[in-house]
Amino acid sequence: MKPTVAEATWRALVQQLADDLASQEILRSPSWRDALLAVPRHEFVPRYYLKDPDARPLRWIRHEAHDADSTQRWLELVYSPTTLITDLADKIDRGIQAPVSSSTSPRLMIRMLEALEVSAEMGVLEIGTGTGYNAALLSHRLGSRNVCSIDIDPDLVSAARERLARLGYHPTLVVGDGAAGLAERAPFDRIIATCALYAIPAAWIDQLRPGGLALAHIEGPLGAGNLLALRRGASPVLQGRFLPWWGCFMRRRATAGPTVGAPLPARTKEPAATRRTAVDPAELEQSFQFLAQLYLPPGMFRSISLDDNEVAVSHLRASDGSWCEVNRQPDAHGFHAMREAGPTPLWSEVETAWELWRELGAPAWHEFGLTATPTEHHVWLRDPQDGPRWTLPTPDGSEGTRP
Repeated sequence: MKPTVAEATWRALVQQLADDLASQEILRSPSWRDALLAVPRHEFVPRYYLKDPDARPLRWIRHEAHDADSTQRWLELVYSPTTLITDLADKIDRGIQAPVSSSTSPRLMIRMLEALEVSAEMGVLEIGTGTGYNAALLSHRLGSRNVCSIDIDPDLVSAARERLARLGYHPTLVVGDGAAGLAERAPFDRIIATCALYAIPAAWIDQLRPGGLALAHIEGPLGAGNLLALRRGASPVLQGRFLPWWGCFMRRRATAGPTVGAPLPARTKEPAATRRTAVDPAELEQSFQFLAQLYLPPGMFRSISLDDNEVAVSHLRASDGSWCEVNRQPDAHGFHAMREAGPTPLWSEVETAWELWRELGAPAWHEFGLTATPTEHHVWLRDPQDGPRWTLPTPDGSEGTRP
């Protein structure tokens, strides 16, 4: 049974959270502070899941408040800048469960809401209802009638509707694929997405009012991505930069229920070429990864394993059978042993991107931007007209282009 939380208890905790976010200059607007203080986050997170650190394969442990100690731990987590996994689904091709919903860290959520630049009476479409907590913050700030939220999972939407109604909020909640938007309530002044995408859906571009703003997480074939703030002009074009702070979300689901991971591409049988490379594969976990993936085909798979000598090896595979393996331990001269095969020279493409990245001055996230139309997406650096630009690879097989 859900524990009763005294109002004085949660209000003291959320007050501390608001003060902490304000001291970090994340919470700046009095209106968003009022919303944060008014909405009890614990009402939207009745349970959470943590990884079992000792389980192989991966296993998640469900946590609920059932006594004084567990209630205290639950409340401390809920009113901290922590993302909490709130729902799982079977990953049927791997025999494990995977997270499909979470309550986003209040630190990230407030940053996004501040970046949304809303004002009274604006209409907002949220993609990814989840627990309903963010819809509650938006409803408190703008009024329920101005907030729409959509999620693919009917159970999540039903639970969110009950929680919101219990607190007096009644935004429009819809079960459906967020990529389709919500045409019957368009146009929107703002669109905010709490899921990762390969590209901005054409429906969002069409449903965003001229001058409107969209916040979305765009990522490429290696899964490297970040949040973008995109403004729509008079024509159906969105343009803007990646934000200077990092935020990421789970991949958008097109169906509810059990999930299926992307199939592991088969490796070509042709002999591999062996050579050395000066590019450390560890760089693919850094900011360089975003540029590198613009040179790689869609359908990429990346992993790390240990060889027979207990040395870590980075692997890349592509859907056309191409593959490469790069030893993460350099030799005495700073080079890494590498093998690759297939029609696409994967590591050679990474090396090309690496040389360009260094020539460009190792640009940070916020120096990159995106121009999105209903038919094509271009990533650009520093200037959308005069800077280098690339076509964003997408899952439909379209390839990136050189600057």
